[in-house]
Amino acid sequence: MAEQQHSRGADDEDEAYEMLDLTAHARTQQWWSAVFGSSSGPIAEKHSVATQIMTGGAAGWCVGYLFQRVGKIAATAVGGGFLLLQIANHSGYVQVDWKKVEKDVNKAKRRLKKNTKKAAPEFNTFIEEATEFVKKNIVVSSGFVGGFLLGLAS
Repeated sequence: MAEQQHSRGADDEDEAYEMLDLTAHARTQQWWSAVFGSSSGPIAEKHSVATQIMTGGAAGWCVGYLFQRVGKIAATAVGGGFLLLQIANHSGYVQVDWKKVEKDVNKAKRRLKKNTKKAAPEFNTFIEEATEFVKKNIVVSSGFVGGFLLGLAS
């Protein structure tokens, strides 16, 4: 008899608890809302499409403009260095062993080919994260690409 009362008590305790379906709760509530508040989340949920395009475009234009300026300076420095080396070689100030240069360049090519076949896992992870960001924020990314191209052209 005592066993029947004990088993009934266990059943009553189970009925007293409410069953919570965590999968349904997880679908309706995003984890970052609980951690960071309701103002967090993907950028697409917070701002209008026009704001996203303008933000991406402005950032892209700045990056493109800087890329253009730094690229011009770097190209001028490298080209000027080669020009000075050729003038010095032609004038007799510098003697270049072109056979040795060719041998070293070929050796560097072989090393580079061998090392590019096994990409670093950090690089692959970065590429995956960047791809995921672009997929989640396609409007901002589109604005960035457009602004970048305009920055390069200006």
